[in-house]
Amino acid sequence: MHLTDVCDKVEICSDGISGLQTALDREWSAIILDLRLPGIDGLEICRQLRAKGKYTPILMLTAKSTELDRVLGLEIGADDYLTKPFSVMELVARVKALLRRFDVSTGYSVTKHDEILKFDGLEIIVEERKVIYDGKEIELTAKEFDLLHFFASNPEKAYKRSQLLDQIWGYGHVGYEHTVNSHMNRLRNKIEADPNSMKYIKTIWGVGYKFIAKQLN
Repeated sequence: MHLTDVCDKVEICSDGISGLQTALDREWSAIILDLRLPGIDGLEICRQLRAKGKYTPILMLTAKSTELDRVLGLEIGADDYLTKPFSVMELVARVKALLRRFDVSTGYSVTKHDEILKFDGLEIIVEERKVIYDGKEIELTAKEFDLLHFFASNPEKAYKRSQLLDQIWGYGHVGYEHTVNSHMNRLRNKIEADPNSMKYIKTIWGVGYKFIAKQLN
């Protein structure tokens, strides 16, 4: 079994500088990054891709298994994480799962990709992955946008942190609920004018979070 069984074309780069340029040159179905690359490491490539608005699914490979390394990868926008040693079959399975999650927009319920979700003071332009808040476009990271899109597509439903972790980051991240918390805090700082009175995403104590804004016609 090879990665070519999953994708029509696979391109390999042996260093971080050429890897970053190749990732930016064209659109890819998925990107696999080794944490330890000469020139620019995998974490920095991931950070730069997300900063430039590249939302291609990213799988991080690393020989390290410490919590800090894993959290760093998730925090800067990696979609999944695979620790060495691993089999080719496991790698292919992870890539397939990543592509499936991306194809269904990480489990979003009924939202169409070309739809614009409108709320009082907030617009989410799905296809362009653009968010307009209070009349101005705001910058969100890939995961912040995914969280907001997921909530807005599933209003009035309370989600546990573990459920959000599974929906947005995918399987294999049990125990990293604090990653959800940090992303939620940053997202709220960008779309909630009053931290004492949440307009869009409410904390449900003992459960998790719920999107409470009413969609406009």
